Amino acid sequence: MNYLEALSRRYSVKKFNHQIIPQETLHNILESGKLSASSLGLQPYKIVIVESEEMKQKLIPAFYNPSQISTCSHLIVIISKKFIEENYIRGYFNHISEVRDTPMEKLDPFRNSINQHINQKTHDEIFNWAEKQSYIVLANLMYAAAIENIDSCPMEGFRQDLIEDILKVNPETEKVTVTLALGYRSEEDHFQHMKKVRKPNEKLFKFI
Repeated sequence: MNYLEALSRRYSVKKFNHQIIPQETLHNILESGKLSASSLGLQPYKIVIVESEEMKQKLIPAFYNPSQISTCSHLIVIISKKFIEENYIRGYFNHISEVRDTPMEKLDPFRNSINQHINQKTHDEIFNWAEKQSYIVLANLMYAAAIENIDSCPMEGFRQDLIEDILKVNPETEKVTVTLALGYRSEEDHFQHMKKVRKPNEKLFKFI
């Protein structure tokens, strides 16, 4: 299946069939999130993978439409940072130095530019930026899932306080931005038979 066929087949599944995704396939999908483009390379988010049935059952009351949670194989939760702390940046550059075998002093110009960029932003601007980065991850996860012939459904319809309490998210420093259910579509989900509706090219694209 090529990428256009995969994206044409993809839709937001309303009900899965409880089948579990093989670990290798799941690993490939998660690697796509890991490899996602990220502004400044900072990856201001973390990704929680809910795979235990016990935890999925706990999360069901947090969702306004729980059918996906109760039937999916895995639930991916993307949590955005509200602040970029100095120790976070320090850890980032320590990691760069280790992976690229580069002395820290050679990284100082890049580190200074990042510090300057972050310091010029308000807390709200930082959080808005972090959430945008999280949606890039979401798009890559959905695309990789489609290529792997795995169905998905992105979801924002949840009770913020409840899902963060269950997942032990600190609302002072981070926020659950979006979730993604993964699995295999149920034969009972009639949405799979509906034609995909998108803007025609002349209304969507403008060549100048």
